[in-house]
Amino acid sequence: MQFNDQLLTILQFSLIFLIGIITGILIRFLFIQRKATSLEQKLKARIEELQRKEKEILLEAEEKALKIVEDAKNERLKILEDLKAREERISRREDVLDKLEKSLEEEREKYRLDLIKLEEKEKEVENLKKLYEEKLQEISGVSKEEALKILFENLEKENEKILTQRLTKLINYQKEVIEEKAREIILEALPRYSRSVANEINITVVNLPSEEMKGRIIGKEGRNIRYFEKLTGVQLIIDETPELVTISSFDPIKRETARLALERLIKDGRIHPASIEEAVIWAKEEIDKEIKLAGEQAAAELNIFDLPQEILHLMGGLKFRYSYGQNLLQHSIETAIFARMIAEEIGCDAELAKKAGFLHDIGKAVTHEMEGSHLEIGIKILEKFGVDERVILAMRSHHETYPFAIPEAYIVLAADAISSKRPGARSEAMEAYLQRVESLEKLAYSFNVVEKAYVISGGRELWVFVRPEQISDLEIFKLAQELAQKIEETIRFPGEIKVVVIRENRAIEYAK
Repeated sequence: MQFNDQLLTILQFSLIFLIGIITGILIRFLFIQRKATSLEQKLKARIEELQRKEKEILLEAEEKALKIVEDAKNERLKILEDLKAREERISRREDVLDKLEKSLEEEREKYRLDLIKLEEKEKEVENLKKLYEEKLQEISGVSKEEALKILFENLEKENEKILTQRLTKLINYQKEVIEEKAREIILEALPRYSRSVANEINITVVNLPSEEMKGRIIGKEGRNIRYFEKLTGVQLIIDETPELVTISSFDPIKRETARLALERLIKDGRIHPASIEEAVIWAKEEIDKEIKLAGEQAAAELNIFDLPQEILHLMGGLKFRYSYGQNLLQHSIETAIFARMIAEEIGCDAELAKKAGFLHDIGKAVTHEMEGSHLEIGIKILEKFGVDERVILAMRSHHETYPFAIPEAYIVLAADAISSKRPGARSEAMEAYLQRVESLEKLAYSFNVVEKAYVISGGRELWVFVRPEQISDLEIFKLAQELAQKIEETIRFPGEIKVVVIRENRAIEYAK
């Protein structure tokens, strides 16, 4: 009985528990259903709101589209009106051009007819002239060419003295006028420029701290000196002169490289093939830097800032090159300055003349490395690096081998001459001077009419005395031109040589 009561109690608790669970589930279900209903209502409200906004956006977009279409239509109408106006203007211009073309065609046709008539008249005149000449030749028995030759010969013989006087007077007058103007310009330019003169040398002397250093430089069995000369391309002269070593070379860059390398070796004290090679490499780098700096400083001094670095490097190399004792970089700077001064005086392009004067001898920087004259090499260099064509035209005539294409070419020629001929600018070796004097006299005596020839004024003038019975006063001008041309073709000389031809008649009689 007690067991049954316990079982009944358990069943009652179980039933109550089950009823509780079912009740909880129902309450949970009702709560979820209520929440879902609320969420659905919110979603529905949100969707309605989005649909409303979508309609508003569509309406706004439609209004904007209509406005854009309306603006496009208005723009199109405006463009069409503009095109129509332009078309009308073009049409009117075409009408005017048609009228002008028609008028031009009429003028052309008229000109053609006039030209035909003129040609016919010229043919008639030519025929009449030929007929007249034929009749004249039949009457005289002499051809036209022979008659002209006889006429000119007679005129020349009859008026030889007058022609000679007038020709001499004209030449002297022109020469005086030109020389006076040139003298004024040169006298204006020269006082504005002053620069020292550098002389060319072929040797460099290096001082030694002691006589013992000579043995180190020579090395065992001459190993060091031979290696040094091989790397630098110079000759080391070590003689009895105390504490001195002489570097000899015709190439100033090699000589300067050798000097720097040798001074570095002497200062270091260690002299052997490895240190020699290291010193020579260092010296070459230093020389390269000095060349570059010299070119840049020269261009800066002249206010020229648009040249390529390659051109400046080549110009810097002229610092170590000479012509008749004159430093070529200094000569280039002088020529540029004189060219600018002259151009300013006569109203030409001063900047163009200055740049052409600065670059006129650039070819001499590499004449020892390339074949050809320094002028041709210089032109090729400037063309290669894209230098202004007018600069090339101005610099290429400074030896008168090219025609003078622009006025600045004459200025560069004059500036080059002023720089090279100013007092103290250039010097010439005695041997070369004597050889030139001998060549000039020999060339003068190669003409049969020459009786005596003298070279004066330091080799800058050639005076020639001719036999008066073999040449006339008119012919001496031709002889002077031929002599000058032959000198230019066969003899190399600095500056210019003046040729003076003298014809003298002497009447001698004795009173008894």
